Amino acid sequence: MAVWRTELPTHRSVDVDLARAAALCAQDPVGSVLVAARIEAAMATGGRSGGPQLWGVERGGELVALAWAGANLVPVVRAGDEESLDVIADAARLQGRRCSSIVGPAEQVMGLWARLEHEWGPARDVRADQPSMAIETAPLVAPDPLVRLGRRSDMAVLLPACVHMFIEEVGYSPLEGSPGSYEARVRGLVADGRSYVRIDQTDDGPEVAFKAELGAVSSRVAQVQGVWVPPARRGRGLATAGMSAVVEHALEAVAPIVSLYVNAYNTRAIAVYEKVGFRQVGTYATILF
Repeated sequence: MAVWRTELPTHRSVDVDLARAAALCAQDPVGSVLVAARIEAAMATGGRSGGPQLWGVERGGELVALAWAGANLVPVVRAGDEESLDVIADAARLQGRRCSSIVGPAEQVMGLWARLEHEWGPARDVRADQPSMAIETAPLVAPDPLVRLGRRSDMAVLLPACVHMFIEEVGYSPLEGSPGSYEARVRGLVADGRSYVRIDQTDDGPEVAFKAELGAVSSRVAQVQGVWVPPARRGRGLATAGMSAVVEHALEAVAPIVSLYVNAYNTRAIAVYEKVGFRQVGTYATILF
């Protein structure tokens, strides 16, 4: 079941047409990048419908809302469309919670959570204020010339750095339960040219001094995720120059907009991104389970 026509007394399901879904995402390319990236990947392989993970809401013959229901539940709903949030929440209840988070624009995420908390709660963490930031022009800071695309040969030092970042950000190790899937994710980002690293040689061997990934990429937006500098090396400008390098390369080779979202309490990170040239364009929220 994928599309609900809300004018019908009983919800009727049909496949979501990917071209129509992509057009809906294009109305807010930064806010919808997590879903648009998956839609465009399916279209690139010749797909025409979204399958069971892509839900849609149709009203008066128009596709008015979407949700990606995979490892994360990600809504694409226009501001103020409470009816579509009702429909998506009903579908989520029917399926049961299979996701590790609800993430996306804050109004949509918090609206879904208000509807689902009774059945799906309690959440492990509710991050209701995550500035969504974007840049479309050259960075304001000189890029770090030592930041480059990750290589397969980097995995021995890159994977531990990714794990440390994940633990610091989320609170538990991504290697718990299914370690192979997280390593496959990191390897996939490297293979796709979406992993950026600076690796320095130290007396103890190679060390990741900066890393970041393009975690979601559509034709319009490259969303940066996983930005990390080792704690002992913070405060030295590595993140600022490193992010400038990421932005420079991504704007030239990947997409015309580079975006990210960050917890509002992480004022140090926000200051870094603003120094590079990012400006807030919206607000995300994340419900972690």
